[in-house]
This record gives sequence, C-alpha cells and structure tokens, in this order.
Amino acid sequence: MRLWCEHAWLGGPRASRDVVVDVDDGWITRVEPGASAPGPGVERVHGLTLPGLVNAHSHAFHRALRGRTQSDAGSFWTWRDRMYELAGRLTPTTFERLATAAFGEMVLAGVTTVGEFHYLHHGPGGEPYDDPNLMGHALVRAAMAAGVRLTLLDVCYLRGGLDQPLSGAQQRFGDGTAGAWMARLATFVPGTANVRVGAAAHSVRAVAPADLERVATWADERGAVLHAHVSEQPAENEACLAAYGETPTGLLAAAGALGPRFTAVHATHLTAGDLGLLGGASASVCLCPTTERELGDGVGPAAALTAAGSPLCLGSDSQAVVDLFEEARAVELDERLLSRQRGHHGAADLLTAATRAGAVSLDWPEAGALTTGAAADLVVVDLTGVRLAGTPDEALLDAAVFAGSAADVAHVMVDGRWVVRNGRHVRLDVPHLLDHAVRAAWEVDR
Repeated sequence: MRLWCEHAWLGGPRASRDVVVDVDDGWITRVEPGASAPGPGVERVHGLTLPGLVNAHSHAFHRALRGRTQSDAGSFWTWRDRMYELAGRLTPTTFERLATAAFGEMVLAGVTTVGEFHYLHHGPGGEPYDDPNLMGHALVRAAMAAGVRLTLLDVCYLRGGLDQPLSGAQQRFGDGTAGAWMARLATFVPGTANVRVGAAAHSVRAVAPADLERVATWADERGAVLHAHVSEQPAENEACLAAYGETPTGLLAAAGALGPRFTAVHATHLTAGDLGLLGGASASVCLCPTTERELGDGVGPAAALTAAGSPLCLGSDSQAVVDLFEEARAVELDERLLSRQRGHHGAADLLTAATRAGAVSLDWPEAGALTTGAAADLVVVDLTGVRLAGTPDEALLDAAVFAGSAADVAHVMVDGRWVVRNGRHVRLDVPHLLDHAVRAAWEVDR
C-alpha cells in the first residue's frame, strides 16, 4: 500500500506537506516528505495524518457511568461508590459487550493502542471463574473486535484501604495474596500478537509495601511495564504518610518500582521530593485531565514533571470523555489556569504525549511515530470541518491540538489495515453497540 498524505506530522514542530508513506505487512517501510504528485495506484489521503493515538490509561467498563454521576454533589469517594455499584452488576457477557463498545468509541476517536487497567477479575463475592482469567480474555476479544492494539495491565488489588479488607464489589478485584495474583497471571495467554501483558499495582491503598515489592520484582524479572495509581487524592497522601511516614511515590521507590518501565497514573498531588524521584528514575506519568476534572481531583504538575525528567502520556481513564485531543490540550490549558501563564507545553510536545510517549509506556516501542520501521498505525484528521477549516499550513498542529476533536477523525489505520473510514467503523455499528451495552450493564442486578 502506498499513501500520499496531503499533510503529515513526522515529529517536528510543524506538519510536512506531500508525504508518501509505504506500508507493507503492517509496517511502515518508507516515509518521504515533499514527494511529487501521486501516480496511479497511490491512495490520496487528504487532511492531517498523525501517528495513531495512544490511550495509556483506560477502565473500559466505566463507560457505563457517563451521565450517571453528575446530578449530586460529592467527591471522588462518592463517585467511587457508584462505580462499585456498576462493578457489582457486570457479568462476563455484559463486561465484554461494554468493553467492545468502549474500545470501538476509542477507535472512532483515533486511538489505535489502549492500556486497559484491568481489575475486575472474579465473580460476585470474589469467587473465581472456572477460567480465572475469563474477564481478561473478554477484554482481548473486545479489543480484537474493535481493532485496537491492547496492553492488558493486570492489576494486583489486595485490600480496600490501608487498614481495610476488601468488601462488597471490591471482592471481585482481589486475588487474596500477591502470590495468588502472580499465579493467576502466569496462566494468562493473550493468543494474539496485538495484545501485550503488563503489570499494575492498583495503589498504595490497595497493595501493602511488601506486596508492592513482589509486584515490582515480578515485572522487572519479565521486562514488563508496571503502572500504578499515584497520589490521585490528598487523602491518599495523608493516610500514607500517617501509616508509613512516606508519600506513595516514596513507598514505590522503596519497593523498587520506579524506573523507565514504570508509569505513575494521575500523580496529581506530588511533593518536590516525589518529582525528583519520578524524574530521576525516568518514570512516565499518565495524566487523565478529563477524568481528573470530572472527579474534582485537581491539576497535576505537568510542567514540573517534564522539567524533572518524566515523559508525559495521556489516558481517558473513566471515559467521561473519549477524546485524546481534549486530553492533550487540557494539560496545557489547565496549567494556564493555575499559573496564569501560557506556553508550558507546545502542540508537538502534547502530540508526543498522545502518541509516542504513550506507546512506550505500554510496551509498544515500535508504535506511535510516522517513521520507517514503525508499526503502521495512523489517524487522519479532517481539515474541512467547522473546527479546523481555514487553518494555514504552518498552524496545523496548533489548530489540531487546541481546537480539533475526536469528531474530526476521518480515517484510522491499525497494523496496516483501515479500521475507520470516513468517520465510521468498518465492522461495528458503535453507537448501536454502546446503547445496548450500557443499558444491559445496568439491567443485570446482582
């Protein structure tokens, strides 16, 4: 396949014109900017071509919460009660349908790779299914049906709080011990090349220090990526300091978790010492601005993190919104509100967070870039809609990041195959699937 792209972002500060991209067997074999007019057999791709977007932190089943948590005042903790209610209702069938629909929505938004932070492992009361990885296999099938690459971040979740056992719907999340978590995960085989498996510790609330060390060792011995929720709430920091005399980041450092394969999710309430630990370890940080503002969590110190040496990536988390362009610009715009200054993060840096940096954090180093030898994942942004019409060539990146949206995505390619054409999924009726999947998720009463 040979594509002639009207505009394409190759990683620099501006988009390039007239870029030829050759694709063979799922790989990019040639990239040539400034090419002559396309000849016969070359597919013309109008608009702005970007590397496939990467959603580095997702809880797919949270998609069923959209619109159901807005009517009352409260906090992250009251929102969490509603999430537990949903988690308690899901069956393997409704879980898979919901994940398929949620991943389908992500593909329509230009996402080609998803990091699914997966903790809904077991049946009601924590009873294992006959296949202990039944829910993980459901996520794999969902990703394959939607056409996305997947890193399944299998979560170790052992307690309900620093001094609390699992209760209620939380029992579905836990394996009892870190050893049991490792034993279950050892039997999980994705069965497809487009799925990779990583490790996750839910949080320092849910995994004790000794178990954090075991999870980190497991990931290190296998060269797997490791993710964890970190300092999402001030209450988490306060409880951790009271119990251990350390911040969550300090505990993770002591457990040997920090390093280039580690990603701290949220990292909203960090100390100067935390910034130094994360940056010094070259650990990534996944910001999820639409969820963080949805829950009233706060604004993470994005500029300070990059200055310290931590690469930034982006996630949709609770699926309050599925739009990586919105996540990207929110990193900059939220920081402007706090600092009352502009220009902390440029469009190219934010696109890197939405592509290459996310791919690396999910163990897909071959993805997230339009370059020879990279995986053939790309997204084409329509430049003729109301949001982007009239943009001059030199401003395309700025316009796409700061004014574009998921609604501007025209075409999406994953692994050398078109998955979205003209704004429609080639196999799935995603709106219909979402309607039925969300309704079914709430109708099952456990």
